[in-house]
Parts: sequence; structure tokens; C-alpha cells
Amino acid sequence: MFKQSLIAVALVAALGACSTTNPDNNVENPAAERMTIDRNTDAAMTKLYAQVPGSREMVRKARGVLVFPNVVSAGLVVGGSYGKGELLVDSRPVGYYRTTGISAGLLAGADSKAVYVLFMNNESLDKFRASKGWTAGADASVSVLKAGADAGVDTQTASQSVVGYVLTNAGLMANLSIDGTKVTPLPL
Repeated sequence: MFKQSLIAVALVAALGACSTTNPDNNVENPAAERMTIDRNTDAAMTKLYAQVPGSREMVRKARGVLVFPNVVSAGLVVGGSYGKGELLVDSRPVGYYRTTGISAGLLAGADSKAVYVLFMNNESLDKFRASKGWTAGADASVSVLKAGADAGVDTQTASQSVVGYVLTNAGLMANLSIDGTKVTPLPL
């Protein structure tokens, strides 16, 4: 038990250190970084459309779509996540962002997922774009969409102003919350 507590304290300290430094300021070639994010976002959108029925229609209705193609989470009891992505408006990138999060609970190991946040009206999109830092659940309630038994989108959830999808390599994740996920602009 003492050893697990020591590991948890070390992880929290490491995560805290990560939050006080900004690895994105060390980007040597911002244009190449934007191209990489663009390419990864295109692949993530293709995967979403192929795996989740109704997602193309939801994206078409959205005023803006925030896409994080590869959010990596790791930890042991206490963990963290990090990813880079972009905001699409009318299918074009209009800004680049990073997402971070800290979690606690029964964690062991690492995983990767794609996170999609759809701003379904102009008010929610404008509020996000005007923020210097946006947190899911605090700045806006995000209803994570899940495929139903008939693989259709849950219409009650789909009527919210901000909705999201989370895909792992295994497919759409159900019963997941992205509350507490922090999003900040990237200086690209």
C-alpha cells in the first residue's frame, strides 16, 4: 500500500510539473505541426464517419467541430491525458488546440482515443472561441453521444448545444464523460 501511495504521489508531481511548462512553445516548425494535425484530423473524421452511423449528419448540423485525433491517457491510480487537435468550421481548420486532463480511480496502463466535440449552435461555438481556456463540464455541458441498440444516435442527447463522441481502437465508447477536460489554444 505504501508503495502504491508513493507511486501516486510521484505521478501527481510529474503531472503538476507538466502543467507548469509548455512543450508546445518548443515547436520547431509550426507549419509542419499544423499539417500533421490537419492530416490526423482528416483521418479521425473518416474513422468517425465509417464507425458511427449518424455521425456525418451530426457533424453537418454542427456550427463547429473540435477534433483531437489522438488523446493519450496513462497512469497508475492517478493519470493524465494529452492531445493536440483543431477546430473545424465549415470543414476548414480555424484554430489549433491542446487538451489535458487528470483522472483518478482504477487506472493502470495507457490508451489512446479520438475525441470530437460538436458545437451545435452559434452561441456555444462563440463562447468556446472567445475563451482563453475552456473546460468541458464547467464552461459547457457536453453530452457524449452513444450508439443505441439500433446504431442510431440518441435523439435526446443529440439535441444538446454541445455534444461529443469518443472513439478508441475498439470503437465508440459508451457511458463516458469528458467533463473536466481542459482545452487551450496552441500557439501555432
